[in-house]
Amino acid sequence: MKIRQCGLTLIDFAVSVIIALILLGIFVNRMQLYQEQAEKTAMEGMAATLASAFSLQYGQLLTHGGHTGALLEGNPLNWLTEKPKNYSGEFFDPAAGRIEAGNWFFDLKSRELVYVVRNAAHFKVDQTGLARVRFHVASSDRLLSAAGSPGLKFKVVEPYEWFSDAVPVAGLEKGL
Repeated sequence: MKIRQCGLTLIDFAVSVIIALILLGIFVNRMQLYQEQAEKTAMEGMAATLASAFSLQYGQLLTHGGHTGALLEGNPLNWLTEKPKNYSGEFFDPAAGRIEAGNWFFDLKSRELVYVVRNAAHFKVDQTGLARVRFHVASSDRLLSAAGSPGLKFKVVEPYEWFSDAVPVAGLEKGL
Protein backbone atom coordinates (compact mmCIF):
# COMPACT_ATOMS: atom_id res chain seq x y z
CA MET A 1 0.00 0.00 0.00
CA LYS A 2 1.25 3.40 -0.98
CA ILE A 3 0.49 6.46 1.09
CA ARG A 4 -0.27 9.52 -1.02
CA GLN A 5 1.21 12.80 0.06
CA CYS A 6 -1.02 15.83 -0.14
CA GLY A 7 0.25 19.32 0.30
CA LEU A 8 2.19 22.14 -1.24
CA THR A 9 5.54 21.78 -2.83
CA LEU A 10 8.20 24.40 -2.34
CA ILE A 11 7.43 25.84 -5.80
CA ASP A 12 3.71 26.10 -5.01
CA PHE A 13 4.54 27.90 -1.78
CA ALA A 14 6.93 30.32 -3.52
CA VAL A 15 4.34 31.17 -6.20
CA SER A 16 1.72 31.78 -3.50
CA VAL A 17 4.05 34.12 -1.59
CA ILE A 18 4.94 36.06 -4.77
CA ILE A 19 1.27 36.52 -5.64
CA ALA A 20 0.50 37.65 -2.07
CA LEU A 21 3.37 40.18 -2.18
CA ILE A 22 2.20 41.58 -5.52
CA LEU A 23 -1.33 42.00 -4.16
CA LEU A 24 0.03 43.62 -0.99
CA GLY A 25 2.09 46.06 -3.08
CA ILE A 26 -0.97 47.03 -5.13
CA PHE A 27 -3.02 47.46 -1.95
CA VAL A 28 -0.39 49.69 -0.27
CA ASN A 29 -0.04 51.82 -3.42
CA ARG A 30 -3.82 52.28 -3.63
CA MET A 31 -4.07 53.13 0.06
CA GLN A 32 -1.46 55.88 -0.33
CA LEU A 33 -3.34 57.26 -3.32
CA TYR A 34 -6.65 57.25 -1.42
CA GLN A 35 -5.02 58.92 1.59
CA GLU A 36 -3.67 61.67 -0.62
CA GLN A 37 -7.03 62.17 -2.32
CA ALA A 38 -8.71 62.33 1.09
CA GLU A 39 -6.19 64.93 2.26
CA LYS A 40 -6.81 67.07 -0.82
CA THR A 41 -10.58 66.83 -0.32
CA ALA A 42 -10.27 67.78 3.36
CA MET A 43 -8.01 70.76 2.57
CA GLU A 44 -10.33 72.04 -0.15
CA GLY A 45 -13.33 71.47 2.11
CA MET A 46 -11.76 73.64 4.80
CA ALA A 47 -10.95 76.30 2.19
CA ALA A 48 -14.60 76.26 1.04
CA THR A 49 -15.75 76.56 4.66
CA LEU A 50 -13.46 79.54 5.14
CA ALA A 51 -14.73 81.13 1.92
CA SER A 52 -18.29 80.83 3.23
CA ALA A 53 -17.29 82.19 6.64
CA PHE A 54 -15.56 85.07 4.85
CA SER A 55 -18.77 85.88 2.96
CA LEU A 56 -20.71 85.99 6.22
CA GLN A 57 -18.10 88.17 7.95
CA TYR A 58 -17.80 90.53 5.00
CA GLY A 59 -21.55 90.83 4.57
CA GLN A 60 -21.99 91.53 8.26
CA LEU A 61 -19.33 94.27 8.19
CA LEU A 62 -20.90 95.90 5.13
CA THR A 63 -24.39 95.70 6.63
CA HIS A 64 -23.38 97.20 9.96
CA GLY A 65 -20.95 99.75 8.53
CA GLY A 66 -17.85 98.09 10.00
CA HIS A 67 -14.27 98.50 8.83
CA THR A 68 -13.19 95.77 6.41
CA GLY A 69 -9.48 96.22 7.17
CA ALA A 70 -9.75 93.61 9.92
CA LEU A 71 -10.60 91.02 7.27
CA LEU A 72 -7.49 91.92 5.26
CA GLU A 73 -5.13 91.66 8.23
CA GLY A 74 -6.80 89.03 10.39
CA ASN A 75 -6.47 85.29 10.65
CA PRO A 76 -9.21 83.61 8.57
CA LEU A 77 -9.53 80.82 11.13
CA ASN A 78 -10.84 83.39 13.60
CA TRP A 79 -14.02 83.50 11.49
CA LEU A 80 -14.88 79.98 12.60
CA THR A 81 -16.57 79.09 15.88
CA GLU A 82 -14.06 76.27 16.35
CA LYS A 83 -10.59 75.93 14.85
CA PRO A 84 -9.72 72.63 13.15
CA LYS A 85 -7.73 70.05 15.13
CA ASN A 86 -4.85 70.29 12.66
CA TYR A 87 -4.32 74.03 13.25
CA SER A 88 -0.82 74.74 14.59
CA GLY A 89 -1.32 78.44 15.40
CA GLU A 90 0.12 81.78 14.32
CA PHE A 91 3.79 82.14 13.47
CA PHE A 92 5.94 84.99 12.19
CA ASP A 93 7.64 83.64 9.03
CA PRO A 94 8.21 80.07 10.26
CA ALA A 95 11.18 78.11 8.93
CA ALA A 96 10.48 75.34 6.47
CA GLY A 97 9.84 72.11 8.31
CA ARG A 98 8.85 73.78 11.58
CA ILE A 99 5.16 73.14 10.96
CA GLU A 100 4.18 69.48 10.90
CA ALA A 101 2.87 68.26 7.54
CA GLY A 102 -0.91 68.01 7.33
CA ASN A 103 -1.45 71.14 9.44
CA TRP A 104 -2.67 74.68 8.91
CA PHE A 105 -0.92 77.78 10.25
CA PHE A 106 -1.29 81.54 9.89
CA ASP A 107 1.84 83.41 8.78
CA LEU A 108 1.87 86.75 10.61
CA LYS A 109 4.49 88.18 8.27
CA SER A 110 2.74 87.52 4.95
CA ARG A 111 -0.80 87.52 6.48
CA GLU A 112 -1.51 84.20 4.74
CA LEU A 113 -3.23 81.05 5.90
CA VAL A 114 -1.04 78.11 4.86
CA TYR A 115 -1.74 74.39 4.57
CA VAL A 116 1.35 72.14 4.65
CA VAL A 117 0.73 69.07 2.49
CA ARG A 118 1.40 65.70 4.13
CA ASN A 119 0.94 63.25 1.23
CA ALA A 120 2.63 65.05 -1.64
CA ALA A 121 3.35 62.26 -4.12
CA HIS A 122 1.06 63.91 -6.71
CA PHE A 123 1.49 67.52 -5.53
CA LYS A 124 3.56 70.01 -7.51
CA VAL A 125 5.59 72.09 -5.06
CA ASP A 126 5.38 75.90 -5.05
CA GLN A 127 8.02 78.40 -6.19
CA THR A 128 9.97 77.98 -2.96
CA GLY A 129 10.11 74.20 -3.34
CA LEU A 130 7.65 73.54 -0.51
CA ALA A 131 4.52 71.40 -0.63
CA ARG A 132 2.00 73.91 0.66
CA VAL A 133 -1.10 75.85 -0.37
CA ARG A 134 -1.49 79.48 0.68
CA PHE A 135 -4.69 81.51 1.07
CA HIS A 136 -5.34 85.17 1.87
CA VAL A 137 -7.91 87.94 1.72
CA ALA A 138 -7.23 90.35 -1.10
CA SER A 139 -8.83 93.60 -2.17
CA SER A 140 -9.94 94.07 -5.72
CA ASP A 141 -10.84 97.29 -7.47
CA ARG A 142 -12.90 95.23 -9.91
CA LEU A 143 -15.19 94.16 -7.07
CA LEU A 144 -16.95 97.15 -5.60
CA SER A 145 -18.95 96.96 -2.42
CA ALA A 146 -22.29 98.68 -1.95
CA ALA A 147 -20.44 101.69 -0.50
CA GLY A 148 -18.35 102.04 -3.66
CA SER A 149 -15.11 100.97 -1.99
CA PRO A 150 -12.95 98.13 -3.33
CA GLY A 151 -14.35 94.69 -2.62
CA LEU A 152 -12.58 91.86 -0.87
CA LYS A 153 -12.22 88.19 -1.67
CA PHE A 154 -10.80 85.09 0.03
CA LYS A 155 -8.60 83.27 -2.45
CA VAL A 156 -5.68 80.96 -3.03
CA VAL A 157 -2.45 82.97 -3.41
CA GLU A 158 -1.00 81.06 -6.36
CA PRO A 159 -2.28 78.18 -8.47
CA TYR A 160 -1.39 74.71 -7.28
CA GLU A 161 -1.44 71.30 -8.93
CA TRP A 162 -2.49 68.21 -7.07
CA PHE A 163 -3.13 65.09 -9.17
CA SER A 164 -2.32 67.10 -12.33
CA ASP A 165 -5.46 69.20 -12.08
CA ALA A 166 -4.26 72.77 -11.82
CA VAL A 167 -6.47 74.80 -9.50
CA PRO A 168 -6.26 78.37 -10.76
CA VAL A 169 -6.14 81.35 -8.46
CA ALA A 170 -9.82 81.89 -9.16
CA GLY A 171 -10.63 78.25 -8.37
CA LEU A 172 -11.08 78.61 -4.62
CA GLU A 173 -12.11 82.16 -4.07
CA LYS A 174 -15.17 83.85 -2.78
CA GLY A 175 -15.57 87.52 -3.54
CA LEU A 176 -18.05 90.21 -2.79
